[in-house]
Amino acid sequence: MRQIIVCTFLTLDGVMQAPGGPDEDVQSGFEHGGWQKPVSDDEVGAAIAGWYEPSDAMLLGRKTYEIFASYWPTADPANPFTHRMNSMHKYVASRTLTSLEWENSTLLEGDVVDAVRNLKESDGGDINVVGSGDFAQTLMRHGLVDEYRLTIHPVIIGTGKRLFADGAIPTALEPVSVTTTKGSTVVGVYRPNGKPTYDSY
Repeated sequence: MRQIIVCTFLTLDGVMQAPGGPDEDVQSGFEHGGWQKPVSDDEVGAAIAGWYEPSDAMLLGRKTYEIFASYWPTADPANPFTHRMNSMHKYVASRTLTSLEWENSTLLEGDVVDAVRNLKESDGGDINVVGSGDFAQTLMRHGLVDEYRLTIHPVIIGTGKRLFADGAIPTALEPVSVTTTKGSTVVGVYRPNGKPTYDSY
């Protein structure tokens, strides 16, 4: 069975909105777009590249798809990640899009949860959920996430969309690997491990 892996950049206070640039996502008046680059380093880039090695597809929500599709097809071909992003298969969840122009892209049809369950049971490598915060939360609510790969950067934003927003399903996590880069970004890989347990001191 294929693994569904949420790959996300987070601030220390859990914000995932618009890491890549000021105009990436200004929904709800977000004014902190582009927060990641000043607090990133080459070790973060190497870790992210490694996340894609066992994967051959991405799951994207509409907004992230549109951001990526406007950038990667014309991105610098000298960047090895350009070929990777363009050649991977993209599965897109959208209620409004009727066609997709970016190569190797497919609209998920019917109920999105059922469609993702069918993908998990198909042949192939891991499937990365990139960005796509609302979509990721839908997958979490239905127990479809097998692993989280997170970069947690040393900056506090205070507002914006969070991966683990209010109403997230309580979940215990098993750390697979946790390291810190020279720029103090925490690179963590975690797997859901049932429900949290509770105790007192």
